[in-house]
Amino acid sequence: MSDRETEFRDFVSAQLEPLRGLAYLTCGDWQVAEDAVLTVLAKLYVKWNRVDRPDSYARTAVVRAAIDETRRPWWRREKSHSHAMPERSLPDRTGMVDDRMHLRQALMQVPPRLRAVLVLRFLEGLSVQQTAEAMGCPEGTVKSYTSRGLEALREILGVDLSAGTREGRHEARAV
Repeated sequence: MSDRETEFRDFVSAQLEPLRGLAYLTCGDWQVAEDAVLTVLAKLYVKWNRVDRPDSYARTAVVRAAIDETRRPWWRREKSHSHAMPERSLPDRTGMVDDRMHLRQALMQVPPRLRAVLVLRFLEGLSVQQTAEAMGCPEGTVKSYTSRGLEALREILGVDLSAGTREGRHEARAV
């Protein structure tokens, strides 16, 4: 096995799960996320010697591939629910898990490009500049998308910043 192949295998071993998670949070479907990541890794393998920063390239390509998958016409017509996350039949007693699931459901209602920026900025921990590079857009667009995405999340989650409380089930917890 050549050094090139060894480097690529090490890269894939270290980055497969983070890239898959990023793709899932971007598109909301594990199967589509897996397809996007594997497609990107196949393309990256061909370009391996020419790519200066493979982690940045892969992150950018995965986000774009996952967004593209949500735009395809068949996506709007048909959605396979056989591989989707199952709905909870019993309430989970761990509040943290409930909050994460609630946040994930809210995040899936945010438009794909805004969601991608939120995922890159807050879950991947990228700076505005790094996010702009990953998204292939100006930093001002990232800032705008961040603001609009956070506002959309606040609206979906029922967060009222002027009153400092959350509506619905979160308000009941505080009482």
